[in-house]
Amino acid sequence: MGVVDACAETGTAVADPVERGPAGEAETPRAERNKRRRTGSWRRALLAALVIGAVVIPLSAAARPEIPAPAPAALAPLTAATLDETYAANGANAAEASRMAAADGDERRAATDRALAGPDRHLLAYDGRGPGLATEVLGDLAHADRIAVLVPGSDTSLDTYDRFRATALNLRRQLTHDAPNSRTAVVSWLGYDTPRTVSTTVLTEGRADQAAPRLREFIRQLHAITGRTARIALLCHSYGTVVCGRAAAGLDVSDLVLVGSPGTGADSVAGLGTSARVWAARGADDWVGDVPHVRADLFGTTVGFGTDPVSPEFGARVFAAGAGGHSDYFSPGSASLANLARIVLGETTEVTHA
Repeated sequence: MGVVDACAETGTAVADPVERGPAGEAETPRAERNKRRRTGSWRRALLAALVIGAVVIPLSAAARPEIPAPAPAALAPLTAATLDETYAANGANAAEASRMAAADGDERRAATDRALAGPDRHLLAYDGRGPGLATEVLGDLAHADRIAVLVPGSDTSLDTYDRFRATALNLRRQLTHDAPNSRTAVVSWLGYDTPRTVSTTVLTEGRADQAAPRLREFIRQLHAITGRTARIALLCHSYGTVVCGRAAAGLDVSDLVLVGSPGTGADSVAGLGTSARVWAARGADDWVGDVPHVRADLFGTTVGFGTDPVSPEFGARVFAAGAGGHSDYFSPGSASLANLARIVLGETTEVTHA
């Protein structure tokens, strides 16, 4: 997710005097007035982002023509017994989408679809139309007892899918390194139409509201495949944390992990309505820490996502993410990747805290 950076007003004060009115009654302390001014500046910054998005997005969206692709393959209900059939059908669909994209002159999309159709790829879901959707499995899903589901943020589509898949591969390698005899699987879930980084949609919960029922249904399908024996950790990044926040209530997952989060729409862990362990982290160089974690009503639309998940008042288990930036949480050798793997493996006492 991306938002126009906002800088709060700052100052140095050695005291917080209470000023008196004409009758001697106490008026608002200076600190409270400063806080109100900062809130006003945050709201102005959010409004500015909306204005920029309203101008930029119609132009950028028009620059990308619709990409031809077949409708998604008709599939039997997902079970352990139908996995191979599902993988084969989605692979064939991706191969056909590659041919159609090549015939249309879109070599970039054709190459992406061709790679997805490869014999070593395992697609639980695939839709090559428009920005595209894909859900890919790394590992033996049918026999896994620990599953990590990655939920991406803005600007993730088939055109940028390799970047998203790389995070799943890094986590898979870390899990294999840390617990070579464990039965784990990693799933990259591009199951929703992500917002653009500079847009009005990235500042509201609209896309997350559309995505949440799909994510809940997908988690139900995973339990159907594994016979409800696997423990599922939901690893959510950036705008993906908004999606996970909207889907969290009653969701059958063991852990809910929020990294690089602009907020979830909830004021606290209790507001998520989940029995899962809730974790949060932010790298020291992540710009999302400079984004105002507020919610404001502008022209009848709620903008922003509320309480910062790494703040004490939110109540999550905050873990160390090192010095990384917004795109570094799954980088090899990073503190955040090591901790994410520990959470997935259930080694919660080994997680290092911020």
